[in-house]
Amino acid sequence: MPTRNDAYTLMTSHVKNESLQKHMLSVEAAMRAYARKYGEDEELWAMTGLLHDCDYEEYPDLHEHTRVAAEWLRADGYDERIIYAILAHNDLNADTHPRTDLLSRGLYACDEITGMITATTLVRPNKSIQGLEVSSVRKKMKSKGFAAGVNREDLVKGAEELNVDLNEHIAFVIQAMTENADTLGLAGTAEETRQEAAR
Repeated sequence: MPTRNDAYTLMTSHVKNESLQKHMLSVEAAMRAYARKYGEDEELWAMTGLLHDCDYEEYPDLHEHTRVAAEWLRADGYDERIIYAILAHNDLNADTHPRTDLLSRGLYACDEITGMITATTLVRPNKSIQGLEVSSVRKKMKSKGFAAGVNREDLVKGAEELNVDLNEHIAFVIQAMTENADTLGLAGTAEETRQEAAR
């Protein structure tokens, strides 16, 4: 089984867009936290999050996205559970890869919400995730023009499939991302954070 370092190298070799890299790192953080919560394999869950969009920059067409990644991962000897979950997070594969297991549901639930949390953080004055409120994320969800690439229906459906309350899900993922804020570029700048604290 390849290591986390192998997975990171594979991801960055195919993904040069920094925002997309950080998205996958965000999903990795959220998935690791959920694995810990559910008593599941943290490395397996984290790797699933880290690799879930590794083919998206080169193959954005949803008829190819995840299927190309599956081929890469099989060739490199990744666990079939990871490959299944990645295929299952693309709804076009629902007939062959329904989200019937916890890993698949976890990935689907963490995918869109991390994007909404990141977008909400980056419009804050201090650009820091520290202290981000669930209510702020929910408010931005209602604004159709905000983070238009984030599918609200998928976001809601993801929490439902994982059988968690949406607010609790948002709070949980905020916490997981806050613990990795530096890596995710969401720690804010020192000057902006100082100014915020002085207000």
